[in-house]
Amino acid sequence: MAALTWQTGPQSLSLSGDLDRETLLPLWQQRERLLADVKRMDVSQLQRVDSAGLAMLVHLRDQVSKRGSSLDICGITDRLRTLIELYNLQEIIPVDTVS
Repeated sequence: MAALTWQTGPQSLSLSGDLDRETLLPLWQQRERLLADVKRMDVSQLQRVDSAGLAMLVHLRDQVSKRGSSLDICGITDRLRTLIELYNLQEIIPVDTVS
C-alpha cells in the first residue's frame, strides 16, 4: 500500500499513491483548506483507488460545485475509468478519452 500524498499548485491539486479507505482520512480532514481555490485535480499519479476513494472524488467535486465553481478531474487512468463506469458515475466524473 502506498501512502496518499498531494501537492498543491496554482488552482490545482495533484494526488499520488493510493486513495482508499485506509489512506483518505488526512485528505478528508484537510479538504476545505486544500480545495479553497482549486479548479483542477490531477489523479494521474494515483496507483490505486477503491470505492471509498471514488466516493471521496465525488464528494470533492460536489463540495467545489456547492461554492459555485467546478473541479476538473484530469489524468484518469484506465483502472479508475473502469471503476467510474462500474458505478455508472460518468456524468458526475466525466471520463474523456483524453487523460
